[in-house]
Amino acid sequence: MTQMTFARAINAGLRKSLENDPKVVLLGEDIGTLGGVFRVTDGLQKDFGKHRVVDTPLAESAIVGTAVGLAYRGYRPVVEIQFDGFVYPAFDQIVSQVAKLHYRTRGAVKMPVTIRIPFGGGIGSPEHHSESPEAYFTHTAGLRVVSVANPQDAYTVIQQAISCDDPVLFFEPKRRYHDKADVNESAGPGTALPMDQARVLTKGSDVTLVAYGPLVKTALDAATAAADEGISIEAIDLRSLAPVDYETVVASVKHTGRLVVTHEAGESGGLGAEVAASITERCFYHLEAAPVRVTGFDIPYPSSKLEMHHLPGLDRILDGVDRALGRPNSLSGLEG
Repeated sequence: MTQMTFARAINAGLRKSLENDPKVVLLGEDIGTLGGVFRVTDGLQKDFGKHRVVDTPLAESAIVGTAVGLAYRGYRPVVEIQFDGFVYPAFDQIVSQVAKLHYRTRGAVKMPVTIRIPFGGGIGSPEHHSESPEAYFTHTAGLRVVSVANPQDAYTVIQQAISCDDPVLFFEPKRRYHDKADVNESAGPGTALPMDQARVLTKGSDVTLVAYGPLVKTALDAATAAADEGISIEAIDLRSLAPVDYETVVASVKHTGRLVVTHEAGESGGLGAEVAASITERCFYHLEAAPVRVTGFDIPYPSSKLEMHHLPGLDRILDGVDRALGRPNSLSGLEG
């Protein structure tokens, strides 16, 4: 075991993929000489050369378009989008080309493209640097979308994404880049939990709490805090946003009878709405209460001084748990 930050774990996973497969190529703005704005790719160009860790122009559409061409030629390109809000210039390439080429060619053309996207808020950045655009891509057939929450998953899932023949959008919670944990570097992609499976983090009997990416840590804190009040939360790290591992979530909700879903993105049309609707369809007769969403607000991302009011925190998630349990909460107007 080696203790690593989240960012260093991704770096180690990228390094392992570069070592194991000469067809793996990294593309992105400032990822070579600088090592990326978050230093996630630090040292890789020095060790693998400018032909495999490529500094690109500031043109996201061109970067992804180049990755499509490389994939056509049998390479496994890994694209870094510098910040979440910068993915939109490449949106047409991703949803019109990357997501569809495998299907349009009846499998003759594979698109093993991995697109790394630092996402979410909590680091005091300006606009276009703290967004949560994952729902745009989970709505797009042909794309796999994942978001990991700890250094071990960062290390193994990035390797699984790169080795996958499907295009994968790999959302990295940037406010967790400095979180540290032990990483087992001997755990290869084939021995780790598959990237399309959710993970039950805490066993519980009262409420199922589903989170992903940056809010998994907050969900674990909520489970600990709720336990002090005698409330048993079963926390689930969704990990895969498309496809969703409904089997794991269904099994939990059938046990607890209640569901709370939380994410930083806005509520309307978000992944939480899809999970809530799908669980209602699958578990209607097991539910003791309507599913609850605890999300960001339906507004453009606010200035950094206001972002902690916008992002779901411990208190808001616990309030959502109270709503699911029918306890006094911010919407009920009931007194404790």
